Amino acid sequence: MVLASGIGSWPGTDVRAALRVVRDALTEAPEGVTGLPYLPELPARGPGADMVGRAAGLLVDLPVDLQPQGWRLVDHPGRDAERTTSLWRQDLDELAEAFDGWTGRLKLQVTGPWTLAASVWLPLGDRVLSDAGATRDLAESLAEGVRTHVSEVARLLPGASLTLQVDEPSLPAVLAGHVRSDSGYRVLPAPDTSQAEHVLGTVLSAARDAGATTAVHCCAEEPPVALLRGAGAEALALDVTRLRTREWDAVAEAVEAGTTLWAGALSTSRPTAYGQVVETLGTRWHELGLPPATLADLGVTPACGLAGATPTTARDITAATVEAARALAEEALR
Repeated sequence: MVLASGIGSWPGTDVRAALRVVRDALTEAPEGVTGLPYLPELPARGPGADMVGRAAGLLVDLPVDLQPQGWRLVDHPGRDAERTTSLWRQDLDELAEAFDGWTGRLKLQVTGPWTLAASVWLPLGDRVLSDAGATRDLAESLAEGVRTHVSEVARLLPGASLTLQVDEPSLPAVLAGHVRSDSGYRVLPAPDTSQAEHVLGTVLSAARDAGATTAVHCCAEEPPVALLRGAGAEALALDVTRLRTREWDAVAEAVEAGTTLWAGALSTSRPTAYGQVVETLGTRWHELGLPPATLADLGVTPACGLAGATPTTARDITAATVEAARALAEEALR
């Protein structure tokens, strides 16, 4: 069964309407397709609805406040943190109503520890990423928040099979030492592979402890496929239009080892014809020497989130994703 889903972000400010579109498109999948509906993220609602603010709102015993540089760790939560909490509460209330009685799969998303560490600031200093100890503390706090969050959704929707997608768009830049300091005159030191795996794995393990399967999304160039596998990701959501031969080889190795690829193969600006998706993935599968039948094990998504689209275009792209998954399922049977 080919999986069809989205990455997470969605246009507009009406979470109820967004949930309805996502639910209807992804819970009525055709034969050969498994739809994976998700809780859409609506950054247009403002501070606290952005991917960094939402994840910071899950931190345990690490309050944050929005300041001119961005989200900063503080001694006591401020008004912006309260707004984030209110948005989360609204989202979960609407999710519980939209999926009342649901017994299928359901996906949640959270910004990962490395992207968060590169985006959140220390109380009186640089980015959290500049301090290895603070980065570990942030990851442990996020892990505890993820554990609580997944458990809360499981309580609200006891029949749902949950997946947590951890978003790490900044991870390649972190690993390459390309994240700049507060002054901009130097770059922050890159973690080694074992440290990077451990920090990311802390959050993935917490999600599994709470009963969720896990995926990691990285839409940047040069995604560290082997590292993501080493951290424990069960699925990799990658923008396949940006992968080079080296990354494709790593993907093939991951697929052969049992990791699922969620192929971000559809444009985020307009619906992509299903034939184009099938040709792209089918050709690449042949070049990698992978059995055509294993196309049925793929997931299909847009290349990234849909916050930059219009609501109508986002709906049409989601429908095109389901259609591409159906066509891939048929291709796998040939």
